[in-house]
Amino acid sequence: MSPSRDGHPAFVALGGGHGLSASLSALRRVTDRLTAVVTVADDGGSSGRLRDELDVLPPGDLRMALSALCDDSDWGRTWRDVLQHRFTSSGDLDNHAVGNLLIVALWELLGDTVDGLDWVGRLLGARGRVLPMAAVPLGIEADVRRPDGRVELVRGQSHVAVARDPIEAVRLVPDRPPALPEAVLAVERADWVVLGPGSWYTSVIPHLLVPDLADALHHTSARRIALLNLDPDDETAGMGPCEHLDALRQHAPGLRLDAVIADPGSVEDVDELEERTRTQGGRLLLRQVRRGDGTPRHDPLRLAAAISDVVEGYLGDVGAPDGMAG
Repeated sequence: MSPSRDGHPAFVALGGGHGLSASLSALRRVTDRLTAVVTVADDGGSSGRLRDELDVLPPGDLRMALSALCDDSDWGRTWRDVLQHRFTSSGDLDNHAVGNLLIVALWELLGDTVDGLDWVGRLLGARGRVLPMAAVPLGIEADVRRPDGRVELVRGQSHVAVARDPIEAVRLVPDRPPALPEAVLAVERADWVVLGPGSWYTSVIPHLLVPDLADALHHTSARRIALLNLDPDDETAGMGPCEHLDALRQHAPGLRLDAVIADPGSVEDVDELEERTRTQGGRLLLRQVRRGDGTPRHDPLRLAAAISDVVEGYLGDVGAPDGMAG
């Protein structure tokens, strides 16, 4: 581990969409050394239109990650709201997010994906850096088991995300895409890597299918934390916490997890989840990380406290913190 001068370890968070925003909102309270590595397979909405028309990476998930890291000031919050603003019109601008247009404009002006995102980060006063996981736009296809027993091939992130029936496997198109070198380097230099929460098959697992990035995730000296979802979504209908871990193991059999964080309200069989976690090399931490309003959303402060407990438990090397099974 290589904590910074103020004692903060370096974190890399993997994911996309609202799930990654949830982890970033918590992690920014834990460390000042934070990098988000974001999936680039979105093919719907504003991102999909820009991707098709301009042959660029889909900017939407990158925009959301940047917005989650904005400076907590009038300046940062105002520019966050500008980035997230969507036009409503009867013409071509309908449903386009301002941030998507700004990001793509910077890519065209600067001719460099990373530079463009860094410029938006400076505009927001972002508490961290945002990088795409791959250097090219990706497609997703999945084998979906239908109620009549047929296995159907479903293509496209926007279609896989609403599959509803069990997904047996997911793949990227192209199947061996080039990783963004800066993303690989961030994982190699990290102290902690966080996977999830979020859409498991279309936001989390894709990082494990980019060869160079997957290799870095397997061989980094960083410890790895899985943040489990509070409730299933369309693409994980019928899947509990154990099945989420099984899906990770299926797509990355050699990946070790050092810790798994789950909300007790989402776990039916604690013993089974502890066993699954031990099988993948880690410890289970049960903490209430759900918001108190009853919605299936993570509370940033509660999630930050749980992550801090995991870090302190490992750094102290004095056994697991209270509520954490080893």
